[in-house]
Parts: sequence; structure tokens; C-alpha cells
Amino acid sequence: MSNHPIGIFDSGIGGTSIFKEIHALLPLENIIYLADSANAPYGNKSREDILQLSVKNTELLIDRGCKLIVVACNTATTNAIAYLRQNYNIPFIGIEPAIKPASLNSRSKSIGILATKGTLSSALFHKTSDLYAKDVKVIEQVGEGLVPLIEAGQLHSQDIRDLLKKFTLPMIKAEIDYLVLGCTHYPYLIPELKKILPSHVTIIDSGLAVAKQTETVLRTKQILNNEASTPKIEFYSNGDISILKKILNNQFPVSYLNF
Repeated sequence: MSNHPIGIFDSGIGGTSIFKEIHALLPLENIIYLADSANAPYGNKSREDILQLSVKNTELLIDRGCKLIVVACNTATTNAIAYLRQNYNIPFIGIEPAIKPASLNSRSKSIGILATKGTLSSALFHKTSDLYAKDVKVIEQVGEGLVPLIEAGQLHSQDIRDLLKKFTLPMIKAEIDYLVLGCTHYPYLIPELKKILPSHVTIIDSGLAVAKQTETVLRTKQILNNEASTPKIEFYSNGDISILKKILNNQFPVSYLNF
């Protein structure tokens, strides 16, 4: 199975931030990416809807021969990955907000977390937060409205700037020194966030950690692809593929797929 593809799915284009880290670390791996943009955002949906969508995406990737699936969506991870692991005989890699490194490294003992409603309200998020952030002040903020703007390609729009200023103001007042991005769409907002936040605030996401965990699991399962050939990278979206192409700088083939 070593030459079978890695499957990645997200509620849209956000998971491409995870794809880029995985592809950089594991350049020989074949990859299939599903952007469920027609149903974005997942963050304001019910747990039942998120579970149903995650099952749909998983089965499509399994049907295409994927050897491992990365749930490149914080909301889908926190609400569905336990079910997926119990019901499918394939390794799953999830995405969790980087609360642990932020809490352990914070000097001000105050950190901010920008995430979706679905992530912040999940049991997994609260379990992680209780475990690592007991002695740290955590400013939680739902990034309401950000994902639709990112999906529309408005990464540097005034609407994005206005929302980010609104969301980060309480964090700045609380003197945070770490901002955790709890949605895979949000790394695309880092350039705008850096213009707003004080220079000493460190912005962290889960991308590199997810790529390293993917490599670890592939090695452990002995399904790492070592064939020195050009990998087959496929992107599929059930939404506007022009935005996905732009995010990828037209480096990879992108196709519309009704799923």
C-alpha cells in the first residue's frame, strides 16, 4: 500500500495549509485532497451534520484507495474523528489547536485562541484546554464570518481586517503573547494578523505538527512511499475551483467534483 495516496479533506480550501506542510515534508507521497466548499463552513453546523459530512468525505477517499486520511479541519476532528477511527480500518490524523505549546511557552500566562464555534464548543477542545491550560488565562474567540470570506478569496479585504481587529482587541487588552489558530483556514490570515497584533505575539498553528505525525504513522505502519517518482497530486472541490487554484498558485491540477 506504500504507493497508495494520502487522503486529505476539509470544509473547503483551509486544509491546503496542512497539505503544503505534508507535501513539503513528504514530497514522494501521492495525495488526494477534497475541498467540501459547497458545505463550508462546518463550524456553525450541528455535530450530526459534521459527522455525516465527514463520513461522506471519508468513504469517497477510501473508495479512491487512500492508505491514510488527514482530517484537515479542526471542527471535523473535534466532532467526528473518534467515530471515524472506530468505524473504518484506516489510520486517521486529526487537527487540534496548538494549546499545549502556547500554554507551556507563554510568559505572560495569557493566550488567545481564534477558532470556529464547532471547535470551541467540542468536548475534545475542552479536554485539551483543561489538560494544558489550567494555569493560563485563555481568551477564546469564535471567528464568525472569517471562513466564508477566505473561501471567497478575500484574504486582504477590508471586511477581513475589520473582523480581525474586532476579534483580537480583547486578546491584546488581555496582554496575550501567543495566538493559537484553531482553524486550518486561518493561517492564510497571518499576514493581516501580523499588522494588527503587537510584534511580541507569536502566532502558531498545527500544520507542521500534523505533517510530522503523518510521517510517524506512515513509518510505523510501514506504508511510507519511498519510490523516487513524481507524485500524483489531485485536488477536487464541489465549489468554485478558481479560488482553490489561486491558493495553490496553479501548481497542481484542480477538478470540480459533485460530492
